[in-house]
Amino acid sequence: MSVATLPYSRVRSRKAAGWALGAASLLASFTRAPDAVAQACCAGSGAVTPARLALHEDALVGMTLHASGVLGTYAPDGSYMAQPAHTSEADFEEDLLGAIRVTKRGQLALLVPFVQTYRSTPGLHEGGGGIGDINVGARYDFVLAGESRFIPGIAALAGLTVPTGKPVASSNEPLATDATGTGAFQGNFGIAVEQTWGAWLVNLSGILAQRASYTARGVSETLGTQVTGLGAVAYTFRSEAALGFVVSYATEGNATLDGVTDPGSHKRGLTLSAVGLYPINDALRLQGSLFILPPIGQLGANQPATLGVTFTVLYGFS
Repeated sequence: MSVATLPYSRVRSRKAAGWALGAASLLASFTRAPDAVAQACCAGSGAVTPARLALHEDALVGMTLHASGVLGTYAPDGSYMAQPAHTSEADFEEDLLGAIRVTKRGQLALLVPFVQTYRSTPGLHEGGGGIGDINVGARYDFVLAGESRFIPGIAALAGLTVPTGKPVASSNEPLATDATGTGAFQGNFGIAVEQTWGAWLVNLSGILAQRASYTARGVSETLGTQVTGLGAVAYTFRSEAALGFVVSYATEGNATLDGVTDPGSHKRGLTLSAVGLYPINDALRLQGSLFILPPIGQLGANQPATLGVTFTVLYGFS
């Protein structure tokens, strides 16, 4: 895969991983309680999912900073290719986010991303960026985690991604560093199951994403249906600091160009993340993660392998 095709893969794969984590961030919480079960639900899920409201919060605002580098690229057949000599890519993103509780069992969230990309090839160095695709989401818990010893928390997820970013097909730069979005509206639907055992939290989520068609430079394209599975486990300490581990796997069908299926455009990828949370006080908390799309053959297709970090600052309102 040439460097010129990397922006398309990177933007699409980031949206896949972004929704997997963003959907889980809409996990609703319940009334504050002093026992370990309630503590694990709050702090543990907060470590796994950045925009999770704490048990005593009705709303929050915050910012997440992302930085990552491309290690190589997965080919359509799943084989892995390291970055060519003297070729590099660094990706940065700043997300403004917020969440509000609308009922005891439901909440809404908003994420506004700003994306920057820097690429270098022999004889050419380029940087660009802009606003990305805005995402709004909702979650409703039919059963809350910890309510029952035998029945886990069960919730419905829904969301909409709005194409406020610039797609690769509309890029004006040789290496497409000004591309910041997919170009299409995207609807997301999912189910989340969550339960606590003492200080431990376990979460499983499944998300289905469908994109609308869009036209750029006279070509109509419809991205394939995307399915993402996410599993997470977190441990909450008595201080309400928490550590966790997240595994997500996303697959995407072939795209359609002017009504014709492109047989080599399917995507898949595995993301591993170590996450943590540290509360400064009842209102202010810090969160972070280290993530990797492993540079191992057959773990991905048609997307880059990346290594990166995130840092989040959140302020909650009771």
